[in-house]
Amino acid sequence: MSYSLNTTIIKPISNRKPKNIVILCHGYGGDGKDISILANYWKNYLPETMFLCPDAPEKCAVSSQGFQWFDLMDQTKEQILSKSLIAENILTKYIENVCKEFDLLFDKISLCGFSQGCMISLQTGIKSKQKLNSILGYSGKIIDKNHLEKNINSKPKVLLMHGDKDEIVPVSSLLEAKEFFNKIDYKIQTKIFKNCEHRIPQEGSSMGLEFLKTNLY
Repeated sequence: MSYSLNTTIIKPISNRKPKNIVILCHGYGGDGKDISILANYWKNYLPETMFLCPDAPEKCAVSSQGFQWFDLMDQTKEQILSKSLIAENILTKYIENVCKEFDLLFDKISLCGFSQGCMISLQTGIKSKQKLNSILGYSGKIIDKNHLEKNINSKPKVLLMHGDKDEIVPVSSLLEAKEFFNKIDYKIQTKIFKNCEHRIPQEGSSMGLEFLKTNLY
């Protein structure tokens, strides 16, 4: 398959056609190879799962070696939302192409994201008219709560995790997201890690694996 985004691919260890797919979206300034570390751990426990780790569509504004889903530098809230909608459209088309290629429904697709990758996964997954299986998010936030509330089209399972010492995306972002979802009667799971900065701890990786296993298998 020719992917619309340059993609690091981890095939099912069963060597069979995938029964489900996890798409991992990296953070600001990263790339697909960065986040594929998670996939290389999870693959041994999810033998029928394919993992796709695309590079975001734009070169990062502050790191020539990395990528971004949308620009965050010197942007207003309105500009960030506008640019995130472009990335959302690209990611949605990417998911559609993946489903077509492997003859899978959206409910066999899980989105996983770290930081900015979590942000775009949440927005894309909840606005999707075709319900995804689940969304697993680390150290992210809702890009624009007003916009999202007006455009909810499905309610996949959601697990959001965050470190309480995160200085890049403060843990208050998770608390705000939890409040947002409670307000609209959308039950999600959350976890806050003590003494954890802007990263995915081992416990977070293990909890993410169990979340995926429960929902995909």
